Amino acid sequence: MMASGTLEADEHVKHLSSRSKSGADQSPPHVLVVDDEEDLLELVRYNLTKEGYRVECVASGELALKAARRQPPDLIVLDLMLPAVDGLEVCRRLKAEGRTRDVPIIMLTAKSEESDMIAGLDRGADDYITKPFSPRVLSARVKALLRRRESQRQAELEATIDVHELSIHPGRHEVTLAGQPVDLTYTEFALLQFLAKRPGWAFTRSQIVDAVKGEDYPVTERSVDVQVAGLRKKLGSHGSYIETVRGVGYRFRA
Repeated sequence: MMASGTLEADEHVKHLSSRSKSGADQSPPHVLVVDDEEDLLELVRYNLTKEGYRVECVASGELALKAARRQPPDLIVLDLMLPAVDGLEVCRRLKAEGRTRDVPIIMLTAKSEESDMIAGLDRGADDYITKPFSPRVLSARVKALLRRRESQRQAELEATIDVHELSIHPGRHEVTLAGQPVDLTYTEFALLQFLAKRPGWAFTRSQIVDAVKGEDYPVTERSVDVQVAGLRKKLGSHGSYIETVRGVGYRFRA
């Protein structure tokens, strides 16, 4: 983590971005395609662009990781056999990171053995297509996964998180405590939601920053302490819900 900035920096821009994604005029789904075969990249790009997707193509695992971390796509089509960092490792890393773990991944590979399919699925891949493939089948799989992810996202927005006397509604961006509304900033809300979704779990300050602001966001660990202190103050006598875990970070009391 870099040693500058605060958790509140860029809050307004991030909030507007999150709102625009849920609005009626949202941009076309962003699909990242990863393969070291130029002809295949062009084939997939052509067919998915024709279907209305915004397609980004890269030819290596390293570039795939950089692209996904820079701007998490809505879906990834990922070749298994890549030089240096292969598709299985790319999948494992992305599924282990907060910003990209929920991005659907379709493994696209020449390998058709059952063991390869199982390895991909075990690392978090959501679907598996073998080469040669039908572009129409790929388009149908992409559409189905995006539809499923959107349904999950809507369900998450509509589900209220209730812990102790606290109630959090992600979709309405509202928090009530003992029936009374609590006015929180965007970052305070994201921090509270992250901890309250997993009561009893201890998180490091780095994990909190990654979840709330994204990988490699330029803040100090001290900034997390400042945000937690402000959040506790707004929760009043219930600020003790957020517990300090010595040598680790913070957790929401179970």
